[in-house]
Amino acid sequence: QVQLVESGGGLVQAGDSLRLSCAASGRTFSSYTMGWFRQAPGKEREFVAATISWNGGRTYYADSVKGRFTISRDNAKNTVYLQMNSLKPEDTAVYYCTTRRSATIATIRRRDEYDYWGQGTQVTVSS
Repeated sequence: QVQLVESGGGLVQAGDSLRLSCAASGRTFSSYTMGWFRQAPGKEREFVAATISWNGGRTYYADSVKGRFTISRDNAKNTVYLQMNSLKPEDTAVYYCTTRRSATIATIRRRDEYDYWGQGTQVTVSS
């Protein structure tokens, strides 16, 4: 089992920045991929960003956040971060940290490929 706890959400204005954190505990040695998804009201949960530990921490992003968000991980602390810059009202959502045992790049954006999820943290961006 892996436990994930997110923090860092809040209410900000358009153009501001936020950094989300996700602390992992439990059987973290099996967490090859760590990522972030988000879910806005009335919408499905969607991929935001992910990083794979074995290939030097290569990162992957949704087109909607590329160039504005940065995912990073501190393996010594079992923590993954999501730095969000130039936030837009359409970034408003509950953000979920997630992890999976797989390192398959082809499926990294698929929600059903992930094994464990955090409880989510709300990010609200006002215009």
